[in-house]
Amino acid sequence: MIIPGMVSATFKTRTPEDVLSVLQKAGLAAIEWSENWHIPPGDPGAAACLREKTLAQGAEIAAYGSYYRLGQSTNPERDFWPSLQNAAAMHAPLIRIWGGATPSAELSADDRAALAREAGTVSAMAADLGVKVALEWHKNTVTDTNVSAARFLEEANAENLYCLWQPTVALSLDERCAGLDLLTQRGRLLNLHVYYWKEGKRRPFAEGCAQWERYLQHVDPAQTRYGLLEFVMGDSEEQFLADARQWKQLLNNTHHR
Repeated sequence: MIIPGMVSATFKTRTPEDVLSVLQKAGLAAIEWSENWHIPPGDPGAAACLREKTLAQGAEIAAYGSYYRLGQSTNPERDFWPSLQNAAAMHAPLIRIWGGATPSAELSADDRAALAREAGTVSAMAADLGVKVALEWHKNTVTDTNVSAARFLEEANAENLYCLWQPTVALSLDERCAGLDLLTQRGRLLNLHVYYWKEGKRRPFAEGCAQWERYLQHVDPAQTRYGLLEFVMGDSEEQFLADARQWKQLLNNTHHR
């Protein structure tokens, strides 16, 4: 089952209360709260408060979206802690991190080894608090191709390291589906980030329903995860509400609800 929700960074400039209002209007059941935009790093009190506001509305916490990047810190234990502390205070099932800031093709063997060690470190820290770590599936990171992502999961060899998935624009439709299969086969697929882009521009989700119908054929409906809308065209609330209707309808039609 896929539980429909949203990424709060969809509306970066709006208050958490505004975002919750949009979530409720859209009839969505879960949210990934985004660091920097809606929760100050290292403020577990604010994270706990936002959790209570979310639950009071009848919604679930899908994830904590940190902006922690591998390879940017000389002291990961110190620098990852503020984000992890927030995720734990929010009782988030997972914390999103980024696989560095360099395209995988430009990484040396030593670079990859250092990223893998750091991924192991932060994954172990999170495991101690019952939080899963999920790499962002994103261009210009170690997960920018299926081959690199699969190899990195092996290199890190971290039991608590997973991936989110999104339709990376630089990959073909077949490559995107293969990426879903790769993560599913390894038991490393967590949440889906849901949007539709065409020629590098955000478009209404309705235009991408056929593609998403195909993606969902590569996702096990028996496993529960969150499908979170983001990247709405024009940052429009009206368009977001239309996208949410289409996403929920697609889930119902494909028996993922």
